[in-house]
Amino acid sequence: MSPSRTPAPRRSPVGARPTHAVHLLGGTEGPDGDDSPSADTTAYARSLAQGLTARGARITVCSRHDPTLRHAFTGTGADVRMLRGRTEAETAVSLRAVCQDADLVHAHGPHAGLLAALALGSGRRCTPLVVSWHAPPGPGPGPARPTRADAARELVVRLLARRVARAATVVLGATTALVDAARRSGARDVRLAPAPIPLEGPRAGPRAGPPDDGADGAEALLHKVRAGIGALDRPLVMAVGRLDGRSGHETALTASRAWRGLDPPPLLALAGEGPQRAALQRRIDREALPARLLGRRDDALRLLAGADVALVPGRCQGRSLVAQEALRSGVPLVAADGGGVPELVSDAAVLVPWGDADSLAAAVQTLLTDQGRRAELSRAGRARARTWPTEDDAAAQILSLYDELTEAAAGR
Repeated sequence: MSPSRTPAPRRSPVGARPTHAVHLLGGTEGPDGDDSPSADTTAYARSLAQGLTARGARITVCSRHDPTLRHAFTGTGADVRMLRGRTEAETAVSLRAVCQDADLVHAHGPHAGLLAALALGSGRRCTPLVVSWHAPPGPGPGPARPTRADAARELVVRLLARRVARAATVVLGATTALVDAARRSGARDVRLAPAPIPLEGPRAGPRAGPPDDGADGAEALLHKVRAGIGALDRPLVMAVGRLDGRSGHETALTASRAWRGLDPPPLLALAGEGPQRAALQRRIDREALPARLLGRRDDALRLLAGADVALVPGRCQGRSLVAQEALRSGVPLVAADGGGVPELVSDAAVLVPWGDADSLAAAVQTLLTDQGRRAELSRAGRARARTWPTEDDAAAQILSLYDELTEAAAGR
């Protein structure tokens, strides 16, 4: 299906019972006691819920941890349930009650998939279980010299992935690498299902790119955004991600040393929260780095759209929400090579070796001093983004899968 075409919403025939799908976000607790859904997962699930309800499906969204989920799904037409239970077993019982009249369950992430498999159990009335893998199971690339605890955790993650992959009726991978990983884990049926980012209204375009419709309003927004973070009269280099030591922020701070000699020196802005915030701030202060921690920002993607250069310094295994937003907004992107990023961006971004601060610094400095190259990447990024599946494409694909699975289950 061409990304430019919008499929007509499919609604259930008059008198027919709508398909009821229970979507589960989050699941069992992670090592730090919190497995609330990521911003990427929540954005995708919200978009999907809105598209599916518009096509006549009944969607119930469940979560164990995130108290803000109800607000996030306002206006989608989905029913939102908070799962109760202090233990995994109690939460599974709570989910089982929600799933009593469900035609299928769609879990977002392996942890959610495990909880769904427990809730459905062995006598699960042949209720199909769909599990979306937006990123590999586990926390992602770890330290260069893993400890015994790291190795033990990795083993647990592999066992979790194997159990969930084998329990699922269908596993949906956001990238071909995730599809391959699910197959290696023993999944019976694995399919590629890229997760597009949702459209959230007009965005400010890059300074070097050609003006779009509504350029005056975009420029006003750009001016306001940059003034608010202290980058009105200097280039803005921006990254968005959890401050957890795995998003590449240390590499970005090291790279920023090389930019201090530019006139004016660019500001490196890092949007996000996490356990490494204090350590990163101490380093910024100690080394007098041209960087600022913005904290958690609901408007992080809008801020990103006002940057001169966007960064994805960590190795992102799934379809990076930041990379998608940067290219769609026409912001030149510098990203760590590996994971799902090369497949996503092709030649519309500058890729550098993961963890190589010198290469990252050189790539950013080249872009900041070469307006023509920034404009070239801006055009290439927007062109690449037009090739990605739209939200309508994603909803249509998922609804077709639901129809296939529920018809198969009814025929057993």
